[in-house]
Amino acid sequence: MTFNEDRPAPDWLGDVSAGVDAWTKRAAPAQPAAEEQRRPGSKARGRKRQPPPEDTAVQVPEADAEAVARKILLDQLTGQARSRKELSDKLAKKLVPDDVATRLLDRFEEVGLVDDEAFARSWVQSRQPGKGLARRALAQELRRKGIDDEVAREVLDEVDPADEEEAARALVRKKLRSLSRVDDVTATRRLVGMLARKGYGSGMSFAVVKDELARAARGTVDADENW
Repeated sequence: MTFNEDRPAPDWLGDVSAGVDAWTKRAAPAQPAAEEQRRPGSKARGRKRQPPPEDTAVQVPEADAEAVARKILLDQLTGQARSRKELSDKLAKKLVPDDVATRLLDRFEEVGLVDDEAFARSWVQSRQPGKGLARRALAQELRRKGIDDEVAREVLDEVDPADEEEAARALVRKKLRSLSRVDDVTATRRLVGMLARKGYGSGMSFAVVKDELARAARGTVDADENW
């Protein structure tokens, strides 16, 4: 086959495959979208990739969060009263949203399931005779439990001073059993120190220790003697 030298040679000349394409007018296959994005100068190259859609499977509706929080509260209150602060701290530890926690705690207070005054009264009634704690020590414990100072004061005012003194005497009598081999000065120091840790003032402590030592035929020690 010959060509006129005055005409330009076809693009496919010298390339059989290109010639076949030109003869049959066969179209080149379309490139995939991913390949198109990799081509230099492609318009898609400069586009920002869209973030993946949110995984709705891990989203917890607020209603479910409230149900979980309610179960936590009921479990905590089973068999034992607790202060609002204790329950609030527990919900926070379980990552319950603050608004859900506040709403539920308010509702529990309305129905009487959470009652800081009743909790404080129950706490004092168990710790005062059971552990022999004085009002000062009980006040510190109630403060750690999140009980309002005014509420704590009202509850602690109900403690009978006679009961408080009797609790101190019981502590001293019990401790005296292990102090049979020490002198009176040492015994007094240890007994008064023990009562101080229980929240008793120095005046009551020395009076009770002096009286109990006398009853035990241990003699007496002045409050200022060797102290």
